[in-house]
Amino acid sequence: MRATVVCASNRAAAGVYEDTTGPVIVGALRDLGFEVTGPVVVPDGDPVADAIREAVDAGAHVVLTTGGTGLTPTDLTPEVTRPLLDREVPGIAEAIRAHGSAQGVGTAALSRGLAGVRGRALVVNLPGSRGGVKDGLAVLAPMLVHAVQQIAGSDH
Repeated sequence: MRATVVCASNRAAAGVYEDTTGPVIVGALRDLGFEVTGPVVVPDGDPVADAIREAVDAGAHVVLTTGGTGLTPTDLTPEVTRPLLDREVPGIAEAIRAHGSAQGVGTAALSRGLAGVRGRALVVNLPGSRGGVKDGLAVLAPMLVHAVQQIAGSDH
């Protein structure tokens, strides 16, 4: 199984600081048995869409993005992700927000991340904070392999 991690951050892409969330996601995916590409660090907006397209076209079964899901004017990850999806899987994004809220993170509800299927790949937008990423991975870890198997058409 192959996965790609995409970090949406104008400042990290410009070299102002180093991305710290992408490596966390890469490690978690490797622990689940994925061969991982990335993190691919790109500015918010259209470059995120380009990176998702490229990852799926290259054969990724999972594309996890981090960043760009908040309320600032440059947070555009959901807007560029939605048109790429063949179908949404809203329960995943809802579960990630609910998990963060249950952990006492009042701002978890502000994340606008999406989840869905593009071709044969699951695409999930995670928040850009390390805590939000850890909450997202806690939700994804038990279901990710099963979701990939279902997308591939396996019996369940």
